Amino acid sequence: MFWRLLWKLLRGSSGRLVVAILALVSGAMVISALLNLEFDIERKLTQEFRMLGANLVISPGHDAQINGAAPAALMNESEAFAAIQSLKDPAVVAAAPFLYIVERAGDTPVVVAGTKLEELPELEPAWRIEGQWTPSHENQIPCIVGRNVVRQLHLALGSTLLLSYLGKTTQATLVGIVDAGGAEDNQVFMGLAEVQRLAGLPGQIGLAQLSVRGTAKNISEFAARLAAALPSYEVRPIRQVTEAEGDLLNRIRLLIGSMVVLILALTALCVLATMAALAMERRQDVGLMKALGGSIARIVTLFMAEVGVLGAAGGFVGAILGIELSRWMGQRVFGTAISLRWEIFPLTIALMVAVALAGALPLRLLGKVKPAVIFRGE
Repeated sequence: MFWRLLWKLLRGSSGRLVVAILALVSGAMVISALLNLEFDIERKLTQEFRMLGANLVISPGHDAQINGAAPAALMNESEAFAAIQSLKDPAVVAAAPFLYIVERAGDTPVVVAGTKLEELPELEPAWRIEGQWTPSHENQIPCIVGRNVVRQLHLALGSTLLLSYLGKTTQATLVGIVDAGGAEDNQVFMGLAEVQRLAGLPGQIGLAQLSVRGTAKNISEFAARLAAALPSYEVRPIRQVTEAEGDLLNRIRLLIGSMVVLILALTALCVLATMAALAMERRQDVGLMKALGGSIARIVTLFMAEVGVLGAAGGFVGAILGIELSRWMGQRVFGTAISLRWEIFPLTIALMVAVALAGALPLRLLGKVKPAVIFRGE
């Protein structure tokens, strides 16, 4: 009997209830989209910040010394990268050593960075390159040249660049022109071994740069572990990148949380207005039920069940639409769809049921209706 009465109530007030369920579906759609975005925003934002390049630097420590002499300005390449390999952290996307010297191309001084050219695409994914990162022929000594150096020396892809340093010379082939939008546009990038040969510094590097995937906290924790493995060197995150990532993530989460609370409040107000009108229409029905012996608790339970069904239905439909909305938002903002999180469905349904029950306050007041007053037409 209870379920038959509930079905009759839903059918008999379909006009009024359509407004309430539309409000619940709309609220659930936006809330589920925001919650799905909240659960995946950290991963997406981390991917976007990795486009900024290296976020961790290993450099000679201020107190590091070589054979008890003056503080060292260089590091041992094998020691630094053995420590990185020993941690075996999958969050390390790329790691590259760098040795900087100032060579001469004719009469023009140029900054040459010795590094592992094959690591640069992963380390600096935002760099734009014309040509390629690695040579097409093994017998070439490849170099990648910044756009400003290309313009200054009138070079082109395939050009030969003759460089000299301390009486030693090398002849490199230009395989790529890089446009990084920073100081790298004024540099020449070559293989580390060749630059070490020219500088007479075998096995030595000036610093190492790493791109580590994860939040600012994860990067700081990895830096602490790496610093413990390299006590003679300085390991530091690039604060401008990690702090900006953490600050932006906190701001986005605060915005999402505020929007969810606001939408819940607006949805509850819409349901409240609809239920207030519905309560006025049902006064005679309630009076009749009470006159026939229906208890107040059962009558109120009947109406609350009606509202709960509306909240569950609106939450379920809205969650499905919200998932698609979050996918669209991900494509527009990050260029990739937001991953589906199945916990969104029960969470959204529970929120909508709670909002619907909170907005059904006028129906609770129907328990105070007196049958004699209703039958007198008052």
